[in-house]
Amino acid sequence: MQTDRIAIAYDCLFPYTTGGGERLYRSYAEHISRRGITVDYLTAQQWPDGDAPNEPDFRVVPVVGRLRLYDEAGVRRTPAALSYAWGLFRTLVRRRRSYDALIVSGLPVLNVFAARAALLGSRTRVVVDYLEVWGRRQWIEYAGGAVGTIAWVLQRLAVAMTPTATCHSQLTAQQLRSEGLRRSILVSPGLIDGESPHALVPEAGSPPYAVYAGRHIPDKRVETIPAAVAYARRTLPELSLVVLGSGPSTADVDAAVAAVDGDPWTRRPGFVSQEDLDDLMAKAAVLVNPSRREGYGLVVVEASAHGTPVVLVDDPGNAATELVEPGVNGVVAASASASDLGAAIVQAVQAGSRLRRSARSWYDTAVKTRTVERTVEGILAELGIAPYTPTGAENRPADSEEGPK
Repeated sequence: MQTDRIAIAYDCLFPYTTGGGERLYRSYAEHISRRGITVDYLTAQQWPDGDAPNEPDFRVVPVVGRLRLYDEAGVRRTPAALSYAWGLFRTLVRRRRSYDALIVSGLPVLNVFAARAALLGSRTRVVVDYLEVWGRRQWIEYAGGAVGTIAWVLQRLAVAMTPTATCHSQLTAQQLRSEGLRRSILVSPGLIDGESPHALVPEAGSPPYAVYAGRHIPDKRVETIPAAVAYARRTLPELSLVVLGSGPSTADVDAAVAAVDGDPWTRRPGFVSQEDLDDLMAKAAVLVNPSRREGYGLVVVEASAHGTPVVLVDDPGNAATELVEPGVNGVVAASASASDLGAAIVQAVQAGSRLRRSARSWYDTAVKTRTVERTVEGILAELGIAPYTPTGAENRPADSEEGPK
């Protein structure tokens, strides 16, 4: 019997790059292959020449050479997006009879045009996975007037030609509708990948500290955290701050620390090993992420797995707030102002071990329902591909949001 064959198309591959999209699509590849389906991962080369990855679960197919994805401001470079889209198009034209289905990331949006053009008239089903969808204003703020407007128009065209759409939050589903999608949408139940290997740390480290972990880019608003912690220190004078990661906004973060005389109580180690990251997150009194834009909010899941509560900011583009149950696994601040964010930090820290236990309890429930495995099952069911299901496993598809009739 012929084995089903699926391709996954994204320009990055974990662990060579380490964002949420990279982790998600690698996880897709692993979970799909475990069902007896052959998987090709179509990506850009991110490894040294002559040192191609040898993955046990799927085959890595480089469609283009090395790319510099971001400019100095942290904005995705158009030449890189064009290069990958062209490489994807050429590869899919050569393999247009090889795949039963293609799962292609809608970010960058040029991927959708490349896939649809290359596979036009073939039997290959196309699923477009939308990590995020932006309105015109968001695009202009991100890339400037001319480029942002062009990107928004291209996004609307891509959405219109999407045969099957998947996304990972109700916010993104609503944005897809706003941008013109009229077909049904598969909204994934969640993106948790396996049970937590971490034991609950019932008490935060002493003295307490807040932690931020991630890239320093304008949308993350990392530079708002020092003033918020300074505000919180009026109530919690022993509270300190650990800022992990780096990026185009790091200089702004450094200036924000200096502006509140925060050097004595702030550590900035940059990116750290996974072991150190786990240790810092597990012992933190609170994880603070004031991002204005998140397509899912994996940081909430990762923090809750340790029993560490989160503080997020209520923002129209922040889907991560969908994962926070106030008083259960964190607090949502009304804004990123020092007073609002600082008050939320105080609330989370003062809740102490009670909030830590309930955060871990939230995770223990979510890990049974909000999983990548269920998301993959939903995609395969939509494609009509009968996956191999181990004995005792449930076939529980992702939720389907029907479009207008």
